[in-house]
Amino acid sequence: MKQTGRLLLTSVHDVSPRFESEVDGLLDVLAQVTACKVALLVVPDHWQTAPIRPGTPFAARLRDWAERGHEIFLHGWTHQDSSDHRQAAARFRARHMTAGEGEFLGLDEEEATRRMRQGMDLLDNIIGRRVDGFVAPAWLYGPGAHAALRNCDVAIAEDHWRVWSPCSGKELARSPVVTWATRSRPRLGSSLVAAAAIRSLPMPGIMRLAVHPPDIRSPSVLASIRATLEGLARSRRAGRYGELLQTL
Repeated sequence: MKQTGRLLLTSVHDVSPRFESEVDGLLDVLAQVTACKVALLVVPDHWQTAPIRPGTPFAARLRDWAERGHEIFLHGWTHQDSSDHRQAAARFRARHMTAGEGEFLGLDEEEATRRMRQGMDLLDNIIGRRVDGFVAPAWLYGPGAHAALRNCDVAIAEDHWRVWSPCSGKELARSPVVTWATRSRPRLGSSLVAAAAIRSLPMPGIMRLAVHPPDIRSPSVLASIRATLEGLARSRRAGRYGELLQTL
């Protein structure tokens, strides 16, 4: 197996016309610490209120970002969970791990495949090449989503704890995602504590850091993002998810 070394992989979630200014702000913050291009996780129609259409100014921005070297990942279709979760474990994850945004947690194989293929086709057409991978909203996958990843020949996927290749079934990296939750004071506080711990404790060689649009509105989160990026980057090279495929 070819080794990629110690990497820092950074992503911006919920890239959408709805959050265009917030995404711009986050990209500026990240660029202050690392010059590496990041992964942009794109939602084709965020909560069914912000559709991305070919030929629009936002579509042109997506293509420009891709041409400048940013990786483009499909990030669900609406980012909105409308499933009726019948299993207790799924209901718990949908209720406590996200605020109604685990879109691909409860979808069956047919619907998950339809949304995934539709989203990939849209983004492929806009950026002029194949998207780099898929990440489920809130990192939550059900059995239907896992089957859809294989049906759609997705090159790279990730969840809270690992990155893997659905095409080969091989795990590419195992590490926690460093991220921040801002929708309540307790979640914000625990996020800041967790990020501080990660900066001071031994961590795997390949680490992932993910930011979301609401992060830009919290000075404490922005300070934590900068400190965490700087801390992880001291012993890691800022890289790209695609480099992990070299380990296959």
